[in-house]
Amino acid sequence: MLNLLSHWLVYRTRNDSRTPVTVRMWTVEKWLMNRNTKIRTSASLVLMALSVALLATAALLAPMAGAQAPSRFVGAITAIGGTTLTVKTDAGQAYQVDVPSGASIKRIAPGQKDLSTATTIQFSDLAIGDRALVKLDPDAPAGTTQALQIVAVKQADVAQKQQKDREDWQRRGVGGLVKSVDVGSGVIVLTSGSGAATKTITVNTTKTTMLKRYATASVSFDAAQPALIDTIHAGDQLRARGTKNADSTTIAAEEVVSGTFRNISGTIASLDTAGSTLVVKDLTTKKQITIHITPDAQMRRLPDRMAAMLAARLKGTTAGGGGGLGGNAQPSTGGVAPTQRGGQGQSGGGGGQGGGQWPGQAGGPAGGAPGGGGGDPQQMLNRAPVIQIADLKKGDAIMVVSTDGTTDVTAITLLAGVEPLLEAPAASQNMLNNWSMGSGGAEAAAAQ
Repeated sequence: MLNLLSHWLVYRTRNDSRTPVTVRMWTVEKWLMNRNTKIRTSASLVLMALSVALLATAALLAPMAGAQAPSRFVGAITAIGGTTLTVKTDAGQAYQVDVPSGASIKRIAPGQKDLSTATTIQFSDLAIGDRALVKLDPDAPAGTTQALQIVAVKQADVAQKQQKDREDWQRRGVGGLVKSVDVGSGVIVLTSGSGAATKTITVNTTKTTMLKRYATASVSFDAAQPALIDTIHAGDQLRARGTKNADSTTIAAEEVVSGTFRNISGTIASLDTAGSTLVVKDLTTKKQITIHITPDAQMRRLPDRMAAMLAARLKGTTAGGGGGLGGNAQPSTGGVAPTQRGGQGQSGGGGGQGGGQWPGQAGGPAGGAPGGGGGDPQQMLNRAPVIQIADLKKGDAIMVVSTDGTTDVTAITLLAGVEPLLEAPAASQNMLNNWSMGSGGAEAAAAQ
């Protein structure tokens, strides 16, 4: 539009420049008349501009109003009263909807893809905590939000499925740090474990493999989004479940979830218990980082004796032998990337039945080594006392696996009482990564 106007103005000016001087000598009357015309024209232009602005504003407000009442939404039922239902979506938006007697209400099992086996239920069968998909009635009276159809899943059924999924991820899952990705063949190579227990895992994906990526600043599997294999990069953390070979070094993946996470070691500079935040001075960057603690974060404190034992093992100073701490003792310079957030904790002795066990998973000690899993760092971390943010104080040394970020992150796992471990920071982070990916990742993946 501006180009068209400028074109007109250019030639109008050129024509004026060729008008004789005598013609352009206006009388006072003509000047006044022309001035009044200009004033009326300016007023008209102002009114026109205001009209356009009002129309533009209305056009902008229309979709905004529609966004307040989407045609359908999914979430958890948070309140039931009379014939009214309140549903809170995973994004945190709460919607209140009226459920008339004619609305279709059905119940399905978790994971069911269609309504072929759904059962019809009554409004009174719904309960707080149930998951619900609500489809709104487009023909509802103006100013009302009414449900046309509700498809619900019982909270107890969701919890049961989560438990089964958790067990399945532990039994059929692998995890580790991405070493390489071959987009063409669909092969992803991981490294897992630390020291002598370090191993390579080949993850084979196909067109039917479900690939997901953790959302930015999130560790929730529910929030993970479908992604292409080329979004996975070396250094990412990855978990996969499917059919494994005997020694868990190869897996035909049915499902893969990946993300970029960060390791932080440092001391607490300040903490806000009410706000669930910590400010930590990173020992690596020497910069302060704000760490948010959510209810999903794993937080534990190492007892002094356990911390000393783990530190000695990580530095390779513990005596070797058939079992206990000596089986996998390695120097901290084992060549494992310090950013690894691996998946499979290894039992003492390295091989046999204990290999590939997830933290907390049942399984005998490898090779019949005395002491069983007592020397496995991941098992030791599982036995460390659980703590809350109120148990921490300024000056405490902590190690954290968090979401990716420069100055503001969310904790996935936090370990306190780690002063002795900071003498071997790289190996300590490998140990923490394996534990974090093994237990926390499995639980997050199960919450689908």
